[in-house]
Amino acid sequence: MEYLLHIKEISLLIGIWVAIYGIDSWRREHKGKREIELAEDCLSLFYEAVDAVKQIRHPVSHPSETQDIERGKHESDAQFQARKDASVVYHRFNQHQELFNKVYASRYKFMSQIGKEESKPFDELRAITNEILFSARMLSRLWARDNFKTEEQLEKHNAQLEKYEDVFWGDPEGDDSINSQLSKVIFDIEIICQSVISGKGTLFGLLNKKLGK
Repeated sequence: MEYLLHIKEISLLIGIWVAIYGIDSWRREHKGKREIELAEDCLSLFYEAVDAVKQIRHPVSHPSETQDIERGKHESDAQFQARKDASVVYHRFNQHQELFNKVYASRYKFMSQIGKEESKPFDELRAITNEILFSARMLSRLWARDNFKTEEQLEKHNAQLEKYEDVFWGDPEGDDSINSQLSKVIFDIEIICQSVISGKGTLFGLLNKKLGK
């Protein structure tokens, strides 16, 4: 009789353990699925954002992109033209603003579900777009300047022009600093997202990790 009681107690403990394990497995699986969906969505957004940045930097512009720019009351011809030329970037960026908003809005969810350290590509992408917009602001002034007192001032001016134009305009061959940064951002986010998508966030992935697979 006492033997049967022990069997019942053991069976009860096994039943409780199986129930807890089942709930925990379901929780891990559910969490893993949410992480996979988030990783897939964010990776897709990054692909779109990189394409958008390349479009923003395309060296060929159309008159329709600057037709709404009005001349300032005290602007010279050179100042007005420089501001119009630089405004192409702002015009194109505004066309993709909703996309970039989606990317940056996903950052906090990405941090909470996948990891703060893993969210660095979001910051890197924002830094790239900020650099492009800043180059437009600088060029709107530099392009209008044509009076230099010394050769040294002219050389400094030309060096600044080269620096910001390399950011402002994209190289069709893809060989420039911004394109290199974009490639790194995509490489980093692919590594992070693919590790989640491939199963590290699921119970199967966790078991494999524990087993050293």
